[in-house]
Amino acid sequence: MASTSDIRNGLCIKYNNDIYKITEFLHVKPGKGPAFVRTKMKSVTNGKVLDNTFSAGHKIEEVRVETHKFQYLYNDGEFYHFMNQEDFTQIRLLESALDRADLMKEGEVVTIQINTEDNMPLSVEMPATVILEVTATEPGVKGNTATNATKPATVETGAEVNVPLFINEGDKIKVETEKGTYKERIKE
Repeated sequence: MASTSDIRNGLCIKYNNDIYKITEFLHVKPGKGPAFVRTKMKSVTNGKVLDNTFSAGHKIEEVRVETHKFQYLYNDGEFYHFMNQEDFTQIRLLESALDRADLMKEGEVVTIQINTEDNMPLSVEMPATVILEVTATEPGVKGNTATNATKPATVETGAEVNVPLFINEGDKIKVETEKGTYKERIKE
């Protein structure tokens, strides 16, 4: 058993007969009253996000997990297929288990958390940033840059990302996977 002081991002816990992964947390110590921990948790079974507040010292049941590197192979419409980098075994996951499936291209190496009790995959962590090629975007209009102007661009995985006006088709860009936002252009 763990307590609220052990809460951290990525921690998997059992709560209400389901397994949740902590995505955000905040320890709050008000001037009046007891301390508490405000959390945002995502169910690993159905993908629903739940806001919950635990009082300080509350006991939580931690799920023991192992992390393994897997390579994304392909998507067959319903399942996403991955291969273990160590023993080359393959697993398949539903899209609900993935945070940003639209930013994942074939060959991408991700970290998958696996429940040690039943060897079931719990969640997929993508790298902090991915490099993707812009496949479609409108040309930027000169003189339209008085402010921090952006335009929508479609990348090779089919995702849409807002990019600055100077980005053109064929450019490679770095995208932050957590928010799905443009970070920088990659020069070759």
